[in-house]
Amino acid sequence: MNKLTKIGVSALCGSLAAVSAANAGTMTVGGSANATWSNLDYGVVGNPIGMATWLTFVGSGELDNGSTFSVTIAHDDDNAYSTSNISLTTPGMGTFKYDEGGGTGLDRLDDKMPTAWEEVTGTAVGTGLRTVTGVGGVSDVEWTLPSLTDGLNVYVSFSPKPDGTAPNDKSVGGAAAGPENGSGYDLVLEHSGLMDGLNIFGGVSTISQGSDTLTDGDRKQSAIGATYAVGGFTLGYQWSEDNTNLKTSTDYYENNMYGVSFNVSDDLTLSYAVINSDRIFTSGQGTNQETEANSFQLSYSMGGASVKIAETSVDNWGYQTTTAFDRDGTTVSLSLAF
Repeated sequence: MNKLTKIGVSALCGSLAAVSAANAGTMTVGGSANATWSNLDYGVVGNPIGMATWLTFVGSGELDNGSTFSVTIAHDDDNAYSTSNISLTTPGMGTFKYDEGGGTGLDRLDDKMPTAWEEVTGTAVGTGLRTVTGVGGVSDVEWTLPSLTDGLNVYVSFSPKPDGTAPNDKSVGGAAAGPENGSGYDLVLEHSGLMDGLNIFGGVSTISQGSDTLTDGDRKQSAIGATYAVGGFTLGYQWSEDNTNLKTSTDYYENNMYGVSFNVSDDLTLSYAVINSDRIFTSGQGTNQETEANSFQLSYSMGGASVKIAETSVDNWGYQTTTAFDRDGTTVSLSLAF
């Protein structure tokens, strides 16, 4: 009897261990370090050298019905996490993601132009440009639809209060400056299956603002564009608009973006990109303004290390029309991935 009991207990423990191993989640950690030198021809520069480090934690697991889940947490040189998201992928239903930190919804289309390194707005030279973010700029829930056809991705994002805050659990965003936002949603499509090398994309966003002394209706944003890769070249163009509907200042921002990159070799990439942005005032509230920014970039990789250089120039920074707001600068970066 004792012998049978021991065998039964051993078999049960083995079965439980097998179930535990099959359903256990995993957590991986990756990261990088980045040192930069920035040379600016405007303002008080001070110390031009800087450094940042990143740690990214990715956890994943599986449910009994075949659904998979994951959590991603990015730690960006801060005492608090800079971005995080939780996603659940269910067979036949697509992926549901709660995201804090941006990059979902229409925010994924803020600048899709090909570059060797960074977006034009992402170098040491500030531009003051207004692109599009939709509800995916900070905190939202996004549904990635299951595949409808090869190469087509459809995203639907929703936020009950897209006020620019990313609350902790059991917290709320609180009062926000500007017009009172209601709920908002984004719809984004990307298609890479129409022709080899061609990727087309577009999206819209609507955020309820009501009608009060500050606004003339809902805030509406949209973007559309394409990139085309042939040989070592990738060409791109996109248009976007942020219709703020503010009575007392800006009616809308309109952007035209162009970009081209060239892979000289597996290790060396060159690029040039331009953003032309118009700020259109509500009638009687000001004179329309234009800002233009461009950036020539180079990236060279040596295994886990990369050297990157950006020469960036801005005319009429932040939609200011005097020559004092014409800015230029160089950014040099050494990146190490681990």
